[in-house]
Amino acid sequence: MPTTRHLVNRRRRLASVQATPPRTAAAAPPPRAEPEPPRARRRAEPEPRRARRRALPAPPALPALTAALGVLTVLLGGFAVWSTGEAAALRDTPAARNAALTDIARTSEVKGQVTKAVNELFSYDYAATATADKATRAYLTGKAVEQHRAMLAPVREQAAKQKLVLTTTVTESGVELIDGDRARVLIYADQSNTRTAATKDGTTYGAAMFVVEAVRKDNAWRIAAIDTLGAGS
Repeated sequence: MPTTRHLVNRRRRLASVQATPPRTAAAAPPPRAEPEPPRARRRAEPEPRRARRRALPAPPALPALTAALGVLTVLLGGFAVWSTGEAAALRDTPAARNAALTDIARTSEVKGQVTKAVNELFSYDYAATATADKATRAYLTGKAVEQHRAMLAPVREQAAKQKLVLTTTVTESGVELIDGDRARVLIYADQSNTRTAATKDGTTYGAAMFVVEAVRKDNAWRIAAIDTLGAGS
C-alpha cells in the first residue's frame, strides 16, 4: 500500500512531465541537389536549334520541281520553234529583200545620186537651157522622160519672155525600197521661181513632195518614173 510520501513524489513527477513541452523532431535538411552530368547538359543545349530548324518551310518535293522544269523546257522549246518559223517567214517576204533596210552604203548611194538628179532636173535657167537638156539626157530614162517634159513645159514656154530662173533644192529624201537594181525614193523639195524681167521682186516660193522610181543603168541611178502623189489630178 502506497504511503503518503510515495503519493507526493508521484504528483511531482506528473507535474514535471506536464510542464515540460513535448520534444519535436528536428526538421530534416533539404536533400542536396546532385550536379547534372555534363553529358546531359550537352544534349539539352541544341534543343532550340533543332526547334528552329523544324520551323523552316520544307523544300519542295523533288517530283514537283522536276515537273516545273519540264514545263519550262516545253515552253522554251515551243518558243524556239515559233521564232524559227517566224524568221523563215520574214526572210521569204519582199520586205526582207529590201536593201534599204540592211545595206547602208547602197542606200546612201541611191539617196545621193537621186537627190543630185532632182536638183538639176527641176531647176531651169532661161539663159542656160543647155544645162537643163544635159540633165535630161543624164538622169532620165523610160516614161520619166515624157513626164518630166510635161511638168517643165509651162516653165520653158515663159522662160525667155519673163526671164525665169527656177531653182529646186531637195531638203529631205528617204529611200523606201531597194530591190536589186530598182529603188523608190520619197522627195521633199523647196522651189523658188524668179522673174528677172519684172520691175518688182518677182520671186515666188513653194514646196513639192513626190516619189521617184529609179533604176541602176550604166553604173548610175536614173529616174524611170515620177509620181506626184495625185497632185493636179
